[in-house]
Amino acid sequence: MIQSLTPQFIRPKFVALVLGLAAATTGSASVADAGGLGIFNRSACDVAPCDSACGDPLCCDAADCSGLGCDGCVSCVSDCCDAGLLGGLIKPSDRCFDDFVSPMINFVHFEDPRTLTELRPIFVNHWVPERIGNNIPAGGSIQLLAMQFRIALTERLSLIGVKDGYIWDNTNGALDGLLDDGWASVTAGLKYNILRDTQSGTIASIGGTYELPGSRDALQDIADGEFHLFATGGQRLMCGKAHLMSAFGWRVPSDGFLQSESIHWSNHFDLKLTEKTYFVTEVAWWHWIDSAEGGAALGVAGQDLFNLSTSDVTGNDLVTQNVGLKFKPNAKTEWGIAYEFPLTEFEDVIEGRLQTELIVRY
Repeated sequence: MIQSLTPQFIRPKFVALVLGLAAATTGSASVADAGGLGIFNRSACDVAPCDSACGDPLCCDAADCSGLGCDGCVSCVSDCCDAGLLGGLIKPSDRCFDDFVSPMINFVHFEDPRTLTELRPIFVNHWVPERIGNNIPAGGSIQLLAMQFRIALTERLSLIGVKDGYIWDNTNGALDGLLDDGWASVTAGLKYNILRDTQSGTIASIGGTYELPGSRDALQDIADGEFHLFATGGQRLMCGKAHLMSAFGWRVPSDGFLQSESIHWSNHFDLKLTEKTYFVTEVAWWHWIDSAEGGAALGVAGQDLFNLSTSDVTGNDLVTQNVGLKFKPNAKTEWGIAYEFPLTEFEDVIEGRLQTELIVRY
């Protein structure tokens, strides 16, 4: 029956995926490898004998295409056999995808598919349109200083904290009367790596988070929080000179009477300009599939930082793009800057956004 429902050209991969997932549930890594998708495979970087000779964190990525991603390397990164912190409770980041850089757009919900241990301070200056939604006077700006974290608990499983920090209100008009300074909501959850092929540079993960309400003054305490379910993946291109990432997510409020429900699709492309500098451009799409029945007729929902109690946003679409640079002096440090702007006539609450960030990785 499965064969009759799947086109002939995708059947081998479909069967491989089924075999890989079946092997994962039974703990058989070798069968998963036999599926041909690299699911739960153990690359050369994961095998202790290859982890001793090279001190350069990017040695595997300096080889030719066959060596990219560690599997083709004679020697591998010494960090691969690091026992970890706190007696092995915290694992080091996956070193076999060090040629990638993390996405910036939709930073609360666009999750990097890699297994990482890192701290990521982020500063955002967000400009609000002069009129928002149903001709509500606004304008001015909002600032956010946040600290994301990711902790690799195993080679596949990560604890992630993607939203926190403090919000400063510098808006105008009626919006200034609604919004004030205050603490952002706290959002945390788990991410699990389901596909990892270091030779082809393909990686994919799934996960979920829960948002705890924050400050009432900063409009972060509406209802009892929300759930976010996501799938995210990445692909190495041009022998590591370029990369793609894409993520799809579903934001589900715990109380649909007071908050809206939405989906998002975020996409990242980067191109190495030098050995340490990357050009980055990204596009994100938000679509609101259900309004808050008990909300007000505001006409806006709040993009990624807010989930306002709004009764008339069902069917709205917002598309934004950013352009920026990433500077990566070594495998454990990454700095980025990007400017984001709307592409659709509907702007929700964004006229423009300047984002800077620093990533310190273990």
